[in-house]
Amino acid sequence: MFEEEELEKIEKERIKWEKEVLAKYLKRGERKEQFKTSSNIHLKQVYEPNDIGNLDYLNDLNLPGSDPFTRGVYPTMYRGRIWTMRQYSGFADAKKTNERFKYLISQGQKGLSIAFDLPTQMGYNSDYVLSRGEVGRVGVSINSLKDFEILFEDIPLDQVSTSMTINSPTAIILAMYIALAEKRGIDPAKLRGTVQNDILKEYIARGTYIFPPKPSLRLTADVIEYCSEKLPKFNTISISGYHMREAGSNAIQELAFTLANGITYVKEVLKRGINIDDFAPRLSFFFTAQNNIFEEIAKFRAARRLWAKIMKEKFNAQDKKSLMLRFHTQTAGITLTAQQPYVNLIRVAYQALSAVLGGTQSLHTCGFDEALSIPTKDSVRLSLRTQQILAYETGVTDVVDPFGGSYLIEFLTSKLEEEAMIYINKIEKMGGMPNAIDQNYIQEEILNNAYAHQRKIENSQEKVVGVNTFKIKEDFKIPTFKFDESIETAKIKQLKKLRSNRNNDKVKKNLDELKEIAQSNQNLIPKIIDTVKSYATIQEICDVLRSVFGEYEERQVF
Repeated sequence: MFEEEELEKIEKERIKWEKEVLAKYLKRGERKEQFKTSSNIHLKQVYEPNDIGNLDYLNDLNLPGSDPFTRGVYPTMYRGRIWTMRQYSGFADAKKTNERFKYLISQGQKGLSIAFDLPTQMGYNSDYVLSRGEVGRVGVSINSLKDFEILFEDIPLDQVSTSMTINSPTAIILAMYIALAEKRGIDPAKLRGTVQNDILKEYIARGTYIFPPKPSLRLTADVIEYCSEKLPKFNTISISGYHMREAGSNAIQELAFTLANGITYVKEVLKRGINIDDFAPRLSFFFTAQNNIFEEIAKFRAARRLWAKIMKEKFNAQDKKSLMLRFHTQTAGITLTAQQPYVNLIRVAYQALSAVLGGTQSLHTCGFDEALSIPTKDSVRLSLRTQQILAYETGVTDVVDPFGGSYLIEFLTSKLEEEAMIYINKIEKMGGMPNAIDQNYIQEEILNNAYAHQRKIENSQEKVVGVNTFKIKEDFKIPTFKFDESIETAKIKQLKKLRSNRNNDKVKKNLDELKEIAQSNQNLIPKIIDTVKSYATIQEICDVLRSVFGEYEERQVF
C-alpha cells in the first residue's frame, strides 16, 4: 500500500521519535509491564504504515461486498439495512414464550431467536426421569408439534425470520417448523431463519450431544442437503465459535476452531456429490463479542477474509455468495458479573459496538441480570434498546467498515488471520476436526487458555470491575426472573393428553419406517417431517435414532 522509499522514511522518523521523544516518557513508567490483547498479541505504543507494509489493498481488503469481503459482505451494509435485532428468548412452556415473542416484536425486534430447555436439547420428553427439575427452566419445553402450534400462535411464519438454537435434535425441531408451515398452507420455500445444527462444538465445549460424531454429522448433512433443495432462504447451519469462547478459548482459537468446524461440514456434504455452490451460500456463522474492542473488530474482519480464501483455494467455490461469511453475534455472557449487575449494561453496549463495527448480520445483546437468572421482561427491553440506540443514534451505521485502514486494525486483522491459519493447518495435519476432538487436542487448548485467564483474574493481572477492582459493599437486590415450578406438572399432563388423543397406530408406523431409513443411507428429513405430523414426541423419535446410532459417552479432560 506504500512505496518502499516512503516506508523507509517513516521507519527513520519512528526510530528518531523513539529515541528523542518516547524514551523520555518511558522513564516515567507505564501502567502495565506489557500491553497485550486478550489473545496475548503484543501491542506497541502506536501503529504506522510499516506495520501493514505488505498489505495488498485489492487482494487483502477490497471494497465492501467484494472478494475477500474483509470490509463487509454487502456494499452498503447498514446504510442499506440495519442488522437483524434477534433477542434470544425461551422459557417455561410454549404459551409463555409466545407471549414473550409478541412483546419483543411489539418493541421493535425483527427476528425471533428460540432457546430450548435442556430436556429438549437432549431429546427427552418432559415426563422422562432425567428431565425432572429442568423442564422449561433455561428455555422453552418442546415435546411435539402441538407445542410448536402454540409457540407460533398468531405469528406469521412467512413474515418473520426465526433462529433456533438446537443441535443434536436439529432435524426434529426443523421438521416441526416445516410441518407447522405446511399445516398453515405456507410454502416452506418462503421460510427464513437459521438452525444452529453445529454438533462438533457440542463435543468440544457445550455437551448437549446425543449420538456419536459419525451419525451426528450425517444428520447435520441431511439438514443441509434437504434445505438446499426445499428451503432456499434458510441458513442450514450456524457454525458456532460462541460456545467455545464461553468455555474459555481466546479470539484466535475461536476463529480457528470455528472455521475448522466449517471445513469439516463442507467436506461432509461434498461426500454426497453435491456441488459446493449449491449449499455453501446458506452456511452461516456465530461468534461472540467480548470486551477487547479492537481485537474483536479485527476478528470479524479476519474471519471473512479467511473463509473467502478457504472456499476458493480449498474447495474451488465459484459463486460469490459461497465465499461470503455471514454471521450472527452475541455479546459475551461469560463476562457478566453477579457483582454490581447494572455495570453489565455497559459491558454489553461496548461488546455490541464491536460487533457492529465488525460488520455483523444479526445481533443478540445479553440481559444485565443474566449472571443471576434468565432475563426479566424489563431486562430484555433494555437489551433491545441498546441495539436500537447503536443503530439509530450513534452514527456508527453511516459508514461501511469505518475502522478500515486503521494501522492497528489492519495489523490485528492480519495477525489474527495468520495465527488462526497456524491452528487450522495443524488440525488438518491431524486428519481434521473430528480427529482433533477425538484426541482431546481442541478441548485441552481451550481448557489451558481458560485456566490461564482465570489465574490472571485471581491475581488481579486482569481487571474486572466489581470483582477484583472498584468493589463496593452491596446491600441491594435487583428484581430477577421467577420460575414457575408448576410448569413441569402442567407439561406432563399435556403430554399424557396428547398420547391419548393422537392416532398411536400411525405414530408407531412412522417410527418403524423411520428406523428402517436410519439403517440406510437415505436422507432422514422427509420421514421425520411425516413422523412429527403424526404428533410423535421428540423423545420417541430420538429413541428410535438412539437404537440405531447409539449414544456418545464423554471423554473427560483434566
